[in-house]
Amino acid sequence: MTPDGWTATELGDMAHFSSGGTPSKQRADFWGGGFPWISGKDLKSHYLEKSIDTLSESGFHLAKKAPKGATLVLVRGMTLLKDFPVGYATREMAFNQDVKALNPKSDVNPLYLSYLLLANKSRIRQLVSTAGHGTGRIDTESLKEFPVNRPPYEEQIKIARILSTWDRAIKTVVKLIDNSRAQKKALMQQLLSGKKRFIQFKEERRKVPLHDLTRIFDGTHSTPEYVANGVPFYSVEHLTSNNFSNTKYISESVFKNENSRVELKKGDILMTRIGDIGTARLIDWDVRASFYVSLALIKNSREFDSEFLSHYIGCEDFQRELWKRTIHVAFPKKINLGEIGNCLVLLPSSEEQNKIASILSTVDNEIATAKKGLDLLKLEKKALMQQLLTGKRRVKIGLPDAKAARARQG
Repeated sequence: MTPDGWTATELGDMAHFSSGGTPSKQRADFWGGGFPWISGKDLKSHYLEKSIDTLSESGFHLAKKAPKGATLVLVRGMTLLKDFPVGYATREMAFNQDVKALNPKSDVNPLYLSYLLLANKSRIRQLVSTAGHGTGRIDTESLKEFPVNRPPYEEQIKIARILSTWDRAIKTVVKLIDNSRAQKKALMQQLLSGKKRFIQFKEERRKVPLHDLTRIFDGTHSTPEYVANGVPFYSVEHLTSNNFSNTKYISESVFKNENSRVELKKGDILMTRIGDIGTARLIDWDVRASFYVSLALIKNSREFDSEFLSHYIGCEDFQRELWKRTIHVAFPKKINLGEIGNCLVLLPSSEEQNKIASILSTVDNEIATAKKGLDLLKLEKKALMQQLLTGKRRVKIGLPDAKAARARQG
């Protein structure tokens, strides 16, 4: 059903479509300059400002370009099997052949068009077909024929302004979180390396190999058969995403057999040891779970504060130790349990460990709280976008004709 005052139309009636290309890779003088060349790997954020690969002035001059205000979408690539990336060009940009540029027509607000495509991601993904080698693809004609409802131009402007206000708020929170993470990293390095000490602690720190402090185990070496309900089974993804809620399950019998060798308990530390190496997480909740061989289990011990050690694993000194002992020629790369145990720990007194752990965990909690606020902002914006772009929620149009005309030109 078309909202009152809106027009039923197609994407092809709202924008001019253009294809990208790749300047010759044989011409080194075309590459490495300051001009953006957008490919699928750059379409990870809505507002496009820069790119991973760049062009020189001569390369950019010859490249196919999208103007500022165009919307760039991925139409070919593996990413389409799980997402439909959309980006808004904040400046003139070159782009490759896997991307289409949608340049809005005169009666379409550029930013509104970009939000419209974002809001219709799930529907547009239904157009994705699979090529013989497994790559996703969207037919251009099918995309042009995709049905949408178009509000009057002034209403487009108002909707785009409202949503861009939310984007600015989200960007501010992201920047605050990034700054907090950078400050935490610097503080962690100072405290854990001993460059910054608390005045009450004067005892010299001990440098000891990890295997002198605790026992280290790996998980099951075979991928188990998963069941609908049972015992949680942890893998690398749980640590790298810091999310243990989305998990697969193994049967009770498999769990009992595996736990005859080692049992994961509260206070233990899990660390990635295959592929991604050195991401650690303290198990600070009551747990009854198993884990895969790609993780190392560092058992809780009286020799250290587990919270302190989980932070220490992330510091530059320990990460360098892991890197030095990693088997880089393996695919995927890995580090053996014995080499993890050989990594050195600069160990302060128990009291100083507790103090350091308390400070760093407080910072982590502040970042986590900010992240929850950010996630809520994103959810609220997504819900609002769906309402505004479907006409379920309408905006008031109060712009005088002259002001609306100026906005149209801008």
